[in-house]
Amino acid sequence: MFKGSIVAIVTPFKNYKLDEKAFSDLIEWHIAEGTNAIVPCGTTGESATLDYEEHYRVIEVAIRVVNGRVPVIAGTGANSTDETIMMTRKAKEMGADGALLVAPYYNKPTQEGLYRHYKAVAEAIDIPQILYNVPGRTAVNILPETVARLAEINNIVAIKEATGNMAQASEILRLCGDKITVLSGDDFTTFSLMLLGGKGTISVSANVAPKDVSGMCKALLEGNINEARRLHFKLEPLNKGMFIETNPIPVKTALSLMGKIQDEMRLPLCEMSSGNKEKLRNILMDYGLEMKLS
Repeated sequence: MFKGSIVAIVTPFKNYKLDEKAFSDLIEWHIAEGTNAIVPCGTTGESATLDYEEHYRVIEVAIRVVNGRVPVIAGTGANSTDETIMMTRKAKEMGADGALLVAPYYNKPTQEGLYRHYKAVAEAIDIPQILYNVPGRTAVNILPETVARLAEINNIVAIKEATGNMAQASEILRLCGDKITVLSGDDFTTFSLMLLGGKGTISVSANVAPKDVSGMCKALLEGNINEARRLHFKLEPLNKGMFIETNPIPVKTALSLMGKIQDEMRLPLCEMSSGNKEKLRNILMDYGLEMKLS
């Protein structure tokens, strides 16, 4: 259902509010460059700093601008099951094609608690749902055995696997087979995970180089391994550059350097250090991306 290059799109701000013009322009650029789906309000979209009204507005704008051309997968996960259900229901009402549900953070639920959380959301809202496993952010790991249990639920259709642990990704694929789609949640694992049987990526780097990330995924899905490997190696310096500081600081800084958005984050995130910004600029220039004069 969801495959290829799926961008975890940034939320552009201007004077601390959603910059709807910049956001709309980014979406149009992604569709033109071959991005296969849009994820608003994920980690890269700074969902943790958006109030409910803003969160819904970002999703609403994405759905309106996309206008059915590619799927819109709304980030609606929270650390409360009731809150997750509320936001996921709202996303469905607005017309989202799916929901990305981060594992409940801070609470550190058991594997049984994780299972019951996702089962409750799936039973409450009939919309395709993607599990989002990112222990580095949530302090909890959705183990492969739990994923296999959840894969039996019809509208749990995929997992964004962002542990960086290829052994765990391999075990999910082994246990689940075709019952669930496995998507990379770390750009540096996309090539190897797709070789194992994954179907794509929910990508940070696609914010900056959408054509190449899409091209690599397309090549892998078509079995063109040599072309995919070429793009993988081309993307690697960029992938590393996107994490020289906490995501989404580098990717928003990069898009600002490219003239696409304002260089603006919400506290507690702040602007990139001058030294790292210069490193990032050099990475982007070496990659061949067009910089604005500044």
